[in-house]
Amino acid sequence: MVYVDPPAWPARGRLWSHLVSDVSYAELHVFAEMIGAPRRAFDRDHYDLPDNRFAMAVWLGARVVPGREIARLLRAANLRRPKHLA
Repeated sequence: MVYVDPPAWPARGRLWSHLVSDVSYAELHVFAEMIGAPRRAFDRDHYDLPDNRFAMAVWLGARVVPGREIARLLRAANLRRPKHLA
């Protein structure tokens, strides 16, 4: 399953979401490609998704979760890659 949190993280003049998978990075990359997210938006274990792609992600099936759930989902799936380990 692919998850996205609501756009709430400000950067570069816009709001951003995090897009993650609890299955695999392969699933995440395929989903991100479907919504037009460039590979450079991938940051260790998630995609940084601008607010203008949020609706498309939800329309294509991403489940909306609160921001605090993103890291928990990644840890539960053993897909979390913290900065200090990068």
